[in-house]
Amino acid sequence: MTDDAPVLTERRENVLLITLNRPEVRNAVNAALAEGLAAALEELDAEEGLSVGVLTGAGGFFSAGMDLGAFVKGESAWFGDRGFAGITQRAARKPLIAAIEGFALAGGMEIALSCDLIVAASGAKMGIPETKRSLVAAGGALLRMPRRMPYHVVMELALTGDFLPAERFHELGLVNRIAEPGGAVDVALELAGALAKNGPLALMATKQVLQEQFDWTSEEMWEKQAAITGPVFVSEDAKEGSSAFKEKREPVWKGR
Repeated sequence: MTDDAPVLTERRENVLLITLNRPEVRNAVNAALAEGLAAALEELDAEEGLSVGVLTGAGGFFSAGMDLGAFVKGESAWFGDRGFAGITQRAARKPLIAAIEGFALAGGMEIALSCDLIVAASGAKMGIPETKRSLVAAGGALLRMPRRMPYHVVMELALTGDFLPAERFHELGLVNRIAEPGGAVDVALELAGALAKNGPLALMATKQVLQEQFDWTSEEMWEKQAAITGPVFVSEDAKEGSSAFKEKREPVWKGR
């Protein structure tokens, strides 16, 4: 992979650092970036030695969203069944952390919302200004934000198209950590390292239950949860985790 590729990946032990790499257009999403991000997520899930991904942007900002110049020319920023930017409809099976510097606006915000945890630098601007361009935040923001933030706050953000600083989103529970400007990736990698110490099978199963439970009925929720978590309890890693705890040592995960 060359340094001028639209998406870069770098392995940091068992964490994959994924970088949106179109700084000349504020990491706006065109077809090539969407394809590149989809490929990076495939890499994260396929590599047994990787447990967590961190997604960030080059040039001191996360993403300005869809490349409007490419959009006007008829280029699609959607990729296969993964949706906008190659992530919004199907991200990774493994935990994914967004590390936001500068701003995450419009589709950039929707990319961040596709991640499981969000770290943002102090003062970073976040929002969905699509209505200001007679567009709609159809890449997941209107579906995900009402489940994670107060309804009337989301409605105002969506209808006005205004943005808020990362600190406000932290107060509202959408952002997990606030970092010093320039330090979002370091804080995200630290958080990723804490996650990566845990069993990889347990991480994936836990994420899956939390994501899929919303439409489960009371009658089926225990059965559906058991189908996802049952294999983890009989895995080699479950035995290793219990043995390591008893023996007062660090576990050695095998992912099986």
